[in-house]
Amino acid sequence: MGIACLTDAERDAALAELTAWTLRDDGLAITRTLRFADFAQAFGFMARVAIVAEKADHHPEWFNVYNRVEITLTTHDAGGLSVRDVELARQIDGFASAA
Repeated sequence: MGIACLTDAERDAALAELTAWTLRDDGLAITRTLRFADFAQAFGFMARVAIVAEKADHHPEWFNVYNRVEITLTTHDAGGLSVRDVELARQIDGFASAA
């Protein structure tokens, strides 16, 4: 059985908790932009996220320029948001608050 998309109610509940994240216009992904003191902090943050993402076999779409990291989470196998995105977003928020 494949990974299921979140229902509208599940998505809304998750977004109520993940206040730093924004639903993409098409409703199929969530996004967040983070800023750090410098490139080293941004890269260190990305390395921490990469380790947990690899272990979960769930990889973010992201873009980094100097101290800015833009992240998009979606589950391609589900065709939209899934519990995997919510779990990774929570971990990302934890790393961001520790930075």
